[in-house]
Amino acid sequence: MSDPRPESWMSLRAPESEPDNAGQATPAIDTSVAHSARRYDYWLGGKDNFAADRESGDAIAAAFPTVRIAVIENRRFLRRTVAFLAEHAGITQFLDIGTGIPTSPNVHEIAQRIAPESRVVYVDNDPIVLAHARALLTSSRQGATAYIDADLRDPDKILGDGDLRKTLDFSRPVALMLGAILHFIPDGEDPYGIVARLVSALPEDSYLVVSHATNDFLTPQEVAEIVSGRWGPFFARSEAEFTRFFEGCEMVPPGIVSVAEWRADAEVQPRPTAAEAYTYCGVGKIIGS
Repeated sequence: MSDPRPESWMSLRAPESEPDNAGQATPAIDTSVAHSARRYDYWLGGKDNFAADRESGDAIAAAFPTVRIAVIENRRFLRRTVAFLAEHAGITQFLDIGTGIPTSPNVHEIAQRIAPESRVVYVDNDPIVLAHARALLTSSRQGATAYIDADLRDPDKILGDGDLRKTLDFSRPVALMLGAILHFIPDGEDPYGIVARLVSALPEDSYLVVSHATNDFLTPQEVAEIVSGRWGPFFARSEAEFTRFFEGCEMVPPGIVSVAEWRADAEVQPRPTAAEAYTYCGVGKIIGS
């Protein structure tokens, strides 16, 4: 999943562009520079990555030996969540912010297998993700998908987007998905305010789904690596800090737990430990004031 960093962090040659199949300009890609979305794809076992991404991924894995477990378990949590919401909560609308390079099955594929009429809007600020999304994120005939090129740090732009409003009906419940994205936003950019603004736009009985890296289980050496900034901006948060994102929500059992534990009985056992996954997650039902 890509992160909301400035474009200087992206492996793009900004002055150059070339048209994609839809006739829209897609920035040329410098494959010699590691890129966060492609590195995440590499950890997930995908094919949309290059040597620089694999080298960077391996270097980070040397400092954080269970990073692959963390990203795989995060993806599995998100898939289980979509299935739960579509099958048991009657949710047929999903707003997925921080989409990342598509990795099947995606949100719309899972939801539409259960409820073919499901409608999904994907949001990311990364031109590389945009190119993949345009090619791969196609909907069922009964449902709909849309992609918005926008930044989580600008919730009003997301909420006011015409494609979002055409795709989702905000008079009916929506599941807001924020998977492994908020830990790229520092406190100074008000991540809690961003989430609150998005939640305030959703009707009662909508759901908030969040996963977030934590330093609660990291060794002192690993914490020092994060604080050093060597791997870019990253803001792991404690359980108490994570819980704040769900103010005004009624937590769905089992509440706030490791991504490896949330309704994971059907997953391959034994499950990774919370220390190996070092990512909290939760699903909250938005209740009226």
